[in-house]
Amino acid sequence: MSYISGARSLPDEQVRIASTKMDGIGPKKAIQLRYRLGISGNIKMNELTKYQIDQIEQMIAQDHVVHWELKRGERADIERLISISRYRGIRHQDGSPLRGQRTHTNARTARKQIRK
Repeated sequence: MSYISGARSLPDEQVRIASTKMDGIGPKKAIQLRYRLGISGNIKMNELTKYQIDQIEQMIAQDHVVHWELKRGERADIERLISISRYRGIRHQDGSPLRGQRTHTNARTARKQIRK
């Protein structure tokens, strides 16, 4: 089992599937990454050399926002919405649904947390 950019990958997984487990990399970016590095389509994680794994990590660090950087950016966006008192920021702060969902009968778990 190896870790690439903070995501755990199993040794018997294909490279394209293992790379989609990283936050910020979807199927399309995983395929592009594999082509840019010249890695075969069906190669598994345990068949990669240490050099290839290092190349994958460097390419991801260079071109993509992943894992903790992505989460930090999301949190900063939410904090900005709260600080300027936007409706979405207030809903985030209250733990209520943000995108116009019904709250009279649904969103029970969110409302339970608010009542306490």
